[in-house]
Amino acid sequence: MIINEHEINKILEESAKCTPEEFTRIIEAGRLGKGLSLSETAVLLNTTEAERLEEIFSLARELKDRIYGKRIVLFAPLYLTNKCVNNCLYCGFRAENKELNRRTLTIDEIIEEVKLLEGQGHKRLLLVAGEHPVDSRLEYITEAIEKIYENCDIRRLNINSAPMETGEFAKLKAAGIGTYQCFQETYHKETYKKMHPSGKKSDYEYRLTVMDRAIEAGIDDVGMGVLFGLYDYRFDALALLQHAAYLEEKYKCGPHTISVPRLRPAPGAHIEEVQYPISDEEFIKLVAIIRIAVPYTGIILSTRESQALRETLLSLGVSQISAGSSTSPGGYKETKHSVSDQFYTNDNRSLDEVSASIISLGMVPSFCTACYRVGRTGEDFMRLVKAGKMKNICRYNALLTLKEYGETYASNSTRESAAELIDILMEEIDDPRLKEQIKIKLEKIQKGERDLYI
Repeated sequence: MIINEHEINKILEESAKCTPEEFTRIIEAGRLGKGLSLSETAVLLNTTEAERLEEIFSLARELKDRIYGKRIVLFAPLYLTNKCVNNCLYCGFRAENKELNRRTLTIDEIIEEVKLLEGQGHKRLLLVAGEHPVDSRLEYITEAIEKIYENCDIRRLNINSAPMETGEFAKLKAAGIGTYQCFQETYHKETYKKMHPSGKKSDYEYRLTVMDRAIEAGIDDVGMGVLFGLYDYRFDALALLQHAAYLEEKYKCGPHTISVPRLRPAPGAHIEEVQYPISDEEFIKLVAIIRIAVPYTGIILSTRESQALRETLLSLGVSQISAGSSTSPGGYKETKHSVSDQFYTNDNRSLDEVSASIISLGMVPSFCTACYRVGRTGEDFMRLVKAGKMKNICRYNALLTLKEYGETYASNSTRESAAELIDILMEEIDDPRLKEQIKIKLEKIQKGERDLYI
C-alpha cells in the first residue's frame, strides 16, 4: 500500500497537541537535515502559535540556504494542447467545458513558441499537454522534443503529461527529457473520485503508480505535487510525503521536485469555490514544513501565486519558479488571457522583471542545466546533495548562466544589477584555483562564448 489514509488520519489526530519539549525535539531533529517522520511533520502542520511558527520559518531558511544556497532556477511552461478526455471539475481543459477554444499546436507552431521563450532568455521548459488519445499521443510529444532540441537553444525539456505505460516512458526517456512530472492532485480517494468523475484520470490507482512505471523505465528524475485546496492541506501534505518515502525506500531515490500549486479560478471550471481553502499564512507554513520534511527535494512554485508571496517563499524553501507563464497553447504569441487558459495566473511579470526581483533579494536567477549534461541525475544527484556538494556546484553554474543571461537577453538595468551581484558572490569563493576557473569562464562569456558550466 502506497497511501494509508487510516494511518494519516490517526497521525493528524494524535499530533494535534504537542508539548514544548516535543516541539523543540522535532525542530532539532529537522536541523540535522535528514528529514522528518510523518508524525513529526504532522505536529508542525498543526502548529498555530506565532512563536513556534517563527521557529519553523527560521529552520526552513537555514536548510534552504545550507542545501541550495542563493540560486533560484527559472523555467517556463509550454502548453502543447488543451484537448482532453478527462473531466476534472477544477480544470479549464475539462472535456465538458464547451466554451474552451480547443487547440493543438503544430510542430512549426511549437518551434515558434519556443523561439519566443528563447528570445526572453529561457533555457529550461516544461512541456504540458492535456490527456487525449490523438492530440497528446506519445509520438507527437517525442517529435516535439526532438524538433525543439534540433532547432532551438533550449537545454532541458521537462514533461508534465498524463500517465503512461512503462514502455512508453522508455521512449520518452530516449527522447531526452529531464524530469517527468505528474500530480496526484489529491490523495484523498473519495475527493479524488468526486473531482475526476470521468475520463482516464478517474482511475486513482493508475495515476498513483505512475512514478513506479516512469522510474522502472529508466527516467532518473520524477516530479510530484498536490493541488492544494481540493482537500485538507494537512492530509494531502502527509500523503505526498508518504508517497515520497515509498519511492525513496523502493528505488533509493525520492522525487526530484515537489510542486505546490493552489487551486485557482479557471475559465469553464465546474467548481466555483475552493472546497478546502488554504490561507496565505497556512500556505507559507506548508512550504516551510515541506522544506524541513524533505530537505533535499526541490520545491517548485508557479505563477498561480502573487509576486509578494512568491518572493516571501524563495527564502523559506522554494528553489524553482516559473516566469512569464502562459497556460494556453500558443499563449506566448497571443500574450493575453483567453478562454484557452487552463487557469488564470497571478504573477504576470516578464522573465526580466522576475530576474531583476530575484537579484534585488540577493539571490541568483539560474538558467543552469549542467547536471543533465554531465549525468548528475537521479540517485547520483541526491547523493551529492546529501553530501553537501551540490550547493557550490549550483552556485558556480548559476553565476555562469546569469552572466550569459545578462550579456544576451537582459535589460540594461538587469544586466547591471546582475554584474554587481556576480562580483559580490565571486568574492565569497574561498578556493583560489576554483575562483580563477570561474573568472576565466566569465570572461569567455563576456567575449561571446556560451553554454559554459562545470
